[in-house]
Amino acid sequence: MNKNWKKDFAIIWTGQFFSYLSSSVVSFASILWLSFETKSAEVLALAAIFSMLPQALIGPFTGVLVDRWNRKKTMIFSDGFIALCSLILAILFFTGKVEVYFIYILLALRSVGAAFHGPSMQASVPLLAPEEELTRVSGINQMILSVSSIAGPALGALMITYFDMAYVMLFDVVGAAIACVSLLFVIIPNPERKAKIENPHVFREMKEGFNAIYGNKGVVWLFVFSIIVMLFLMPVAVLFPLMTLEHFKGTAFQMSLIEVVWGVGMVLGGGILGLKKLKVNEVILINFTYIFLGLTFFLSGVLPSNGFIWFAVLTTIGGVSGAVYHSLFTATIQKKIAPEALGRVFSLYGSVAVLPSLIGLTATGLIADHIGLNFAFIISGLIIIAVGIAAMFVKDMNSLGKVETEILNEAEK
Repeated sequence: MNKNWKKDFAIIWTGQFFSYLSSSVVSFASILWLSFETKSAEVLALAAIFSMLPQALIGPFTGVLVDRWNRKKTMIFSDGFIALCSLILAILFFTGKVEVYFIYILLALRSVGAAFHGPSMQASVPLLAPEEELTRVSGINQMILSVSSIAGPALGALMITYFDMAYVMLFDVVGAAIACVSLLFVIIPNPERKAKIENPHVFREMKEGFNAIYGNKGVVWLFVFSIIVMLFLMPVAVLFPLMTLEHFKGTAFQMSLIEVVWGVGMVLGGGILGLKKLKVNEVILINFTYIFLGLTFFLSGVLPSNGFIWFAVLTTIGGVSGAVYHSLFTATIQKKIAPEALGRVFSLYGSVAVLPSLIGLTATGLIADHIGLNFAFIISGLIIIAVGIAAMFVKDMNSLGKVETEILNEAEK
């Protein structure tokens, strides 16, 4: 393990922050541009689908390639590819030849780049940081993502107000360039590969990635519960703006405030994990985050229409729970799956986890019209709480965190 791993992460995170921030700016600015140009909810839903579906479809294949290729180069080329797409669109904006479907294509191509970049980054972490530090690293990474998600929309709205969209796209090019250059200053080792990979076969290697999950009953249950939670979380996440607007009779400012406090909660959650080593069973803590997250949804649903302040408080708590869950989930997988299979495992999970998001998008109108906004929050909250409680009784899964706790306690004696 590299003794300068903290310095390496500081360099990587600095570059990735600019990449995350510029991506967040472009994504939000694209949504605003589509809103101003079309004023169509259908167009916005299609934009969201184009931004997620490619990653879900090609994820299992990209994971195989991530585990085959040099991970540092994969991150550089994927960031460079995303920058090239933004540069082409910037040129089209400069020439005044942009159509709505160009935005769809850009979002789809960015999704392809993300399908390579995300798993490469996640699979590289255990090769750089000591195992006992993975939870803290994951927490800090989550904090950086959250800061970007807060600052990105604000900066995107500011830029699209005062500048042409072409310059917004160029900002994305600059962010990706900084990320690529920062990676040139660190060494990311590649994991040892089995001899049979000398005869590569995509479907065989994909099956090996699936077996890496299926061979550990605890990891299987961890995935199952996470996917169930996502299935009921995403439709509600899509309904947050409508909940503010219709149930709490809020304004546009209050809608944006809810987005900000969720992001602030995620920064706090990531910061808590990043600052201090945990001495508890981390998988049990994941189960508690489900319960807390479900409670925030349930209580939001039963609030009266004049309870917006409490809705904001609950949303902040939900953001903290979401950040802690995501960080602990990522760190647990990094600890329990061999480094040479992590690219495939994270890609497979990403593909499966995105599907509930798409279901949520397509079901949003049905839920809002036939169930009611507050009842959607109540029902989803109760189901997520039930998942968290049920997960407490799965010994194979909970033992994943118990082992790590024992190792940490022994190391400190």
